[in-house]
Amino acid sequence: MLSSPTPFLFFTGKGGVGKTSCAAATAVVLADAGRRVLIVSTDPASNLAEVFGMPDPGTSGAVQVPGVPGLDVVNIDPSAAAAAYRERVVGPYRSLLPEDAVASIEEELSGSCTVEVAAFNEFVTLLTDRQIADAYDHVVFDTAPTGHTLRLLALPGAWTGFLETNTAGVTCVGPVSALGHAQEAYAGSLETLRDGERTTVVLVARAESSSLAEASRASAELADLGMTTQHVVINGVLAHPAGDDAVAVARHDRETAALDSAPALLARATSVDAVPLFARAPIGVEALRAILSGDPASSPTEAVAPPELDTLGDLVAELAVGDPCIVMTMGKGGVGKTTVAAALALALAERGLPVTLTTTDPAAHVHDVLPDPPANLEVTRIDPAAETAAWTDHVLATAGAGMGDAARDLLTEDLRSPCTEEVAVFQAFARTVADASGRFVVIDTAPTGHTLLLLESSQSFARQAAAREGRADDAATSLFASLADLERTRIVLVALPEATPVHEAMALQADLARAGLSPWTWVANASLAATGTTDPVLRARAADETRWLEEIAAASPRRAAVVPWLPDVPAGAQALRRLTS
Repeated sequence: MLSSPTPFLFFTGKGGVGKTSCAAATAVVLADAGRRVLIVSTDPASNLAEVFGMPDPGTSGAVQVPGVPGLDVVNIDPSAAAAAYRERVVGPYRSLLPEDAVASIEEELSGSCTVEVAAFNEFVTLLTDRQIADAYDHVVFDTAPTGHTLRLLALPGAWTGFLETNTAGVTCVGPVSALGHAQEAYAGSLETLRDGERTTVVLVARAESSSLAEASRASAELADLGMTTQHVVINGVLAHPAGDDAVAVARHDRETAALDSAPALLARATSVDAVPLFARAPIGVEALRAILSGDPASSPTEAVAPPELDTLGDLVAELAVGDPCIVMTMGKGGVGKTTVAAALALALAERGLPVTLTTTDPAAHVHDVLPDPPANLEVTRIDPAAETAAWTDHVLATAGAGMGDAARDLLTEDLRSPCTEEVAVFQAFARTVADASGRFVVIDTAPTGHTLLLLESSQSFARQAAAREGRADDAATSLFASLADLERTRIVLVALPEATPVHEAMALQADLARAGLSPWTWVANASLAATGTTDPVLRARAADETRWLEEIAAASPRRAAVVPWLPDVPAGAQALRRLTS
């Protein structure tokens, strides 16, 4: 890839695989070679500044990375972009419409789709702006986790087709006239994404079955979008252990087996690179340079004792003695939310309690983790495609009933916009919670950014439903009240004991507080410090965990829990029981 890099490089992958580090290291190497490089984050939870070891560059424009001449960094803030977008749409009407009418428009524009489209407009600018092309040889995009990235990359085609046929009326992101002026830019960005001479997609994965499976799905879907120039990076691969440490041997064997089972992904890629696991996390410019040079950092000689924390079994015992409630696992993608959710659900069910385990995650790995649930454990999934089709039919049968042909055609076109899926998934989420009476409902939620958008939508929909007297949806109206009730909903923040997952979980906890929600506890998952490993590289990583385990313990409202790294992938009832035993 670095021998003949294209002008645009998109790094994507399951959350927590290290795509930000790989994107940053690539940008540094290109700049060191004398290229003019711009690295851009379209991730709502960007940590580019931390990886570069520099102050937060803000969102006002490109800032040079200290110590790397020729490399600039810029963040796209989705929330700020959405606020500016809303004002562009609403501003012209402030002096023309009554205050309540303006408030209604703002309410309609408060949903998650507005945030996504607004951020996408910023993304389009970077792809199509001639000044950017003239100023930089390469633009490196550090994108959001896979599900969000695929949605983002699909938007050029979706909005282009939508705008070609829907030229009047109001959509869930405002008047169509507010979007129409950007149609040419959308078409241009789609052309750029599909041009293999100009764009390379870099799929970053870990040598783990779930990560490689996610990357394979992403690769196939991107190919369907016409993005066929794909490079695969397998990050954090442990070299063959020099000693007989059981944890190191198990990890090496597990990684080897996972790579052997991913031939389709590796065959589809234009090229494949492996990045070794280093003793220290790659923070700072020199550490980033070491990623591609293969120069490892030094390891400590003494083990560091981690803080005393609870186990998942302790959480189950506390839940089991209370009334049935909703348990939601949240956190950065790739931290093990699905595994923790499945382990908690199974343990509660095996105590004889009625339990439903469900997921709102588009990746939906819950059936892979627990394919053999007991009879009193119901496993369900909210399927975005099926829910969208059902919601579309419902709207046409209700709001569309009695409409004239022209009005019904306009409504049908509006429902084809990329926003409809968010509404449909929200309604299914509300029904799941409403149907939970008398049962424990364990919800494996989507990665952090999507989860927050879902919660924001719930609050927005509850306000809108309450305002429509006589038409309120009971499930939607009561949802946010259930989420805010600490006795009714137990939010479990899951994080790996590493910098990025902990920082993201901290930000999530703050965002939940602003929304009136509070976590019940934290879980530190896959901890090497809890294994007693003696391998030099793994012991160094374990020593680094101590700081993050202490931060997790301090942030958790109740005593946090820790789950050790396990030699085998915890899939199936027998393996999950080890997490809560």
